[in-house]
Amino acid sequence: MPDVEVGQVTAFFARPVVAGVDLTGALKVGDKIHIKGHTTDVELVVESIQVNNIPVKEAGAGQSIGIKVTDRVRPGDHVYKVVD
Repeated sequence: MPDVEVGQVTAFFARPVVAGVDLTGALKVGDKIHIKGHTTDVELVVESIQVNNIPVKEAGAGQSIGIKVTDRVRPGDHVYKVVD
């Protein structure tokens, strides 16, 4: 089953290592995601999601969230939920 696109990276912050993402689909803590772009290829399990600096367990389409990432990502990168 193909991965499902759930959003796009809008910002990257080096400290803490966090990506800003505009969601087009639902995402929750524990989901495995794949962030892909021209020079980006990162897979990770979502350990925390924040909306307006407040931790939440899940977020949906239309929300702007912050998630911790393991490596540098870039604005415009696509975020996919890995479907097993």
